[in-house]
Order: sequence, then C-alpha cells, then structure tokens
Amino acid sequence: MGSTDDTAHVTDFPSFRPIQPDEFPAYFKAVIEPFGYDVRDSDRESDRTVFEFDRSLAGFDGDQIVATSGTYSRRLTVPGGEVPVAAVTMVAVSPTHRRRGVLTEMMRQLLTGVHERGTEPIAALWATEASIYGRFGYGVAARNMSLSGQTHKLTVAPGYGTNGRVRLLTPEEARPHQVRIYEAVRPTQVGWLDRSEVWWDFRLFDAEDAREGATAYRFALHQDDSGTYDGYLVYRLGSHDDVREARIRDLVAVTTEAYAALWRYIVGLDLVGRVKKSLLPADDAIQHLLTDRRAGEFQVRDGLWVRLVDVERALVERTYAGPVDVVFEVADPFCPWNAGRWRLSGGPDGAKCTATTDEADLAIDVTALGAVYLGGTRLTELAAAGQVRELRPGTLVPTSRAFLGDREPWCPEYF
Repeated sequence: MGSTDDTAHVTDFPSFRPIQPDEFPAYFKAVIEPFGYDVRDSDRESDRTVFEFDRSLAGFDGDQIVATSGTYSRRLTVPGGEVPVAAVTMVAVSPTHRRRGVLTEMMRQLLTGVHERGTEPIAALWATEASIYGRFGYGVAARNMSLSGQTHKLTVAPGYGTNGRVRLLTPEEARPHQVRIYEAVRPTQVGWLDRSEVWWDFRLFDAEDAREGATAYRFALHQDDSGTYDGYLVYRLGSHDDVREARIRDLVAVTTEAYAALWRYIVGLDLVGRVKKSLLPADDAIQHLLTDRRAGEFQVRDGLWVRLVDVERALVERTYAGPVDVVFEVADPFCPWNAGRWRLSGGPDGAKCTATTDEADLAIDVTALGAVYLGGTRLTELAAAGQVRELRPGTLVPTSRAFLGDREPWCPEYF
C-alpha cells in the first residue's frame, strides 16, 4: 500500500510507536479511509489474524492515529534460494497530515527498525502510487501482468491440457492439495512468498461481504492420469455490465499440462462470457498456449518493489547466473549504513560481499540495486536511463548478465 507524496518539511509530530491490540480498530480505520473505502468488519478481523503488533508503526497526533505502516515477517524466493523479507504493508497518511514530511519520517523509522532488527536484509512492498517509493530506495523488481478477455475467443491451442481431468472440490478437500502444490512450485518461482497456515487462512478468506456481489470461491483441481493432483484453480463467478465473468484468484500448477487444462476449464465454463486474472508474470505461458494471443487483453505494470536494507547481506543471499567480480559504489542517502564501496564476487554456487577501498567499477543507487535484485530488471537498461554508471569499461554487461534470472520474477499475492 502507498500514500500521497509528502516532500515538505518534517513536522515535530506525530509521534510514532507500535500499536496495542485494543488500538487495532482505530489503526485499521486510519489505513482504509485515506484510500476512499469504508471499513468492513470482516476485513478488519481477517487482517488482524496476520497482523504483527510489535512490527506496526502508527503516527499519533495527540490520541488520534494519523499515519500507519506495518511489516510482515515473510520469506521470499530469490535466485538460488529464499531470503527473509520485511513485507511492508498498510502504509497510509491521513489527508489532514499530508505533505508535512510525515511519510518520510515514518519510512525512515520503519527501515531503521528493520536494519536494527537484523533479521531481514531486504524489504518489499506493493506501491499504490508509483511516484513515491523510489526516493526511499525501493526499485521495481518484478512486473505484473493482468489478463482479461471473452471466453469464446480465449481458446487453448489443440494438444495442450487434454490429459487427466479437472475436479471440483470443497474448500476443505482442496486445501491440503493446494498447500502441497504451492510448496512444490514456490522454490522455482522468484518473487513468491512462504505461506504459513495462518497465511493460507488469510489468502482463502471468503466472507460474504467481501465478494462484491460474486459467488463464494470455487476450487477446481487437476488430476494427472495417475490420479495425483498437480494443479489448482480458485475463482469466483460474478457479473460486469450484464456479462457473467470468471474472476481467477489463484492458478498454480506443477506441469504445463495441468496449467493448460485449468485454463481450458475456465474458458470453457457454460454461460460465462469473460475471464479475468489480475496477477500473472510478464512471461506467463498462457501467452503461448492461446490459439490467438490477440484475443487476450494483456496489461503489464509494476509489481513488487524491493529495497536492500543491508546491501552486504542481501547480495550474498542470492546466486548469480555467471561469474561476477565487481566493485559497486553504492549511494544510499536514506539508509547511510549502505553507502560506500562493496565488492561482490561469486556465481551460480554462491557469493560473498565485503566492504572495500578498491576503485569502483560501477556507480549505482540503492534503488537500482533493488530493481535488479530479483533478476528481472537489467543493469544495462538502468544504465541507459542514467541510473547506473560504468566506471571501468567492460564491467557493465557481464555484471548485468550475472544478475539476470531464468524467468521473470513475480509475486502472486498482494500484502
């Protein structure tokens, strides 16, 4: 979540501190209302289940909460493994307190707190407004694609998704298979987050007043020819402009066959005129499985934003596509402990990063490091935009290649 830009002077208020459990209703109201929504009791109670009170940060003007932010303790898949991540959420500033430096001070305290905690070398968030978070050191590390289209045009090409069968299960029947399938895929999907049981509860939250006039979730699972479940689909049925539409919440599969079969199922539903899915990777296979790619309305925009809180630790928590030995001159005015020269050396089997006084090869802002961290954004494209400078000729291209991943990173859930 994000809030309106505030570039003016820092005020001497509000005062910031974590909230207590009895303050959660007021805190949640302060989160929701600046975005123009009314508070739903069901949403508030669902969010409470995953809320970490000791990692909350609220700004108080007297006894009124006027600014909010919070952090979830999650794990994020990165190239070569996974890393603890501070998943930043619920960022909002009251309209009465904007453009006074409140957001800047809150972000400074939040990132300083993550740094001092010492658990997570990176932070990540979804930005409501893309103009805000670059100045706090976050870079666009993953792109997100959405898809919508008329079901009779979104036909899966012959030969794909025709083996096995799709079954409809109850939520209770489906859940253990969903968990197993998700965990089978997660280690290979850069940008995915771990899900504890409480996070699965949160993900599948399905209160009636949260459905926006649509049905409860349906659970369709694919079985291969041996009877093993190897893919799942979670969706609702609703209406828009008098057209019945399927709204996909999750679609996860271990195999291409299962993935294609679930798409074949959803676009073949009777009396359904449109299908929509809001979260897909920019290189999703559905683009190549359709008989007519132009039948789908694809839109790509920024997805997950990443911020290196501890440059030294963050750069050794992932692996690299090829040999890398480079000295970065890192600029980080917001988190000054990261500023300076860092030598990164390593490759596919691991890496090390140490402070150095050697001459720098590349000059880079911490925002650019966040953008390339998951392996989707190229250092070369940031250099073309003036965000990276090659100080020693011949170092930019091999370093850029080393940071790249095999697939586009993406995050399948908002937080």
